[in-house]
Amino acid sequence: MEWLLNTIHYVVPFIVLLGVLVFVHEFGHFIVARKLGVNVSAFSIGFGKELWSVTDKQGTVWKISAIPLGGYCQFLGDADESSSTSEVDLSKYSEEEQKHLFATQKPIKKLAIAIAGPFFNYLFAFVVFFGLFFFIGSYDIPPVVSGVIEGSPAEKAGILEKDVILEVNGVEIKEWTDISREISVSSDNVNLLIKRNDEKISVTVPLEDMDYAFDEQEKPIKRRMIGIKGEAKRFRDAKSDFNFTLSVKKAALEVYNVTDMTLRGLGQIIRGERSSEDVGGIIRIAEMSGDISRSRGIWDFISFMALLSINLGLINLFPIPLLDGGHVVIYLLEIVSRRELNAKIKDCLLKVGVGFILFLMVFATWNDIKHLIERWFE
Repeated sequence: MEWLLNTIHYVVPFIVLLGVLVFVHEFGHFIVARKLGVNVSAFSIGFGKELWSVTDKQGTVWKISAIPLGGYCQFLGDADESSSTSEVDLSKYSEEEQKHLFATQKPIKKLAIAIAGPFFNYLFAFVVFFGLFFFIGSYDIPPVVSGVIEGSPAEKAGILEKDVILEVNGVEIKEWTDISREISVSSDNVNLLIKRNDEKISVTVPLEDMDYAFDEQEKPIKRRMIGIKGEAKRFRDAKSDFNFTLSVKKAALEVYNVTDMTLRGLGQIIRGERSSEDVGGIIRIAEMSGDISRSRGIWDFISFMALLSINLGLINLFPIPLLDGGHVVIYLLEIVSRRELNAKIKDCLLKVGVGFILFLMVFATWNDIKHLIERWFE
């Protein structure tokens, strides 16, 4: 019975989460390609064996496949699902069909189609955050310490209850989520400027791995913290005073903050200031989505989905061959040089990209497995 509950709490939310994000991303490619006159031969959620399919009036096969770990939008003329075809045998297609092949389009059109996937991920996140703020509402938690964990670095540094956090690492703090964000991208120490009564005090607090759980139903995980508490961030069940303009601004700010936090964290890993063990993959996403579905509300799950959508869009914009960002670089080069990049160079770049992506997947999966072992068996 326990395995069934784990399946419901971890596998089902993960499949729903990934399915929605993949659909959003690939639909971006699809809709822009259609608008620009490129025929789409297949749109799939998942890879591998086809489980269900239907063909629309334009000849696109919409399908769900057996392996729910991604998806693809395959254009007319592509030799495979990756849409990475360098050369197309035009003799296989009529003169009219050739006009609608992806391979025969101008670089500017290819660029628009490539960018559309990540753009739709960002648009989706913005719409989700806007909807949550406008229709559900939210409240901003003041940056006031409501408790200090016994034996924590914060307690040892002399931080007290009711201290007001003014700055973290030189960044002005307006609400509690600003504190969480800045601490999450800190490496070893956190520099705080706090207000106690009418006095301002500067203090340096080391980060320490501590047990963290959202509530008593969650199994604690190790998380680098300083050991201060604030009221848990949750969306209200009733609408608060969010009007349209304020909701738009707050949604845009949320999208910006997530992007900024991700890039800063990645930069720290590259510079060696942060452990590469923080790099997670599919297993980590499944774990987090399961934890949220078990012990939090639907709004937290939807918010998490928006956060992952931003990360998916951002990662796909990295200039790595095989990802959308790699294609963007190639199309920009072709626009500037006014000639198509050599097919052999494209194929070589593609192989490098495939190798790099496979390495990252293996590395992230290894980190995920170690994380699970530490969480469940230590």
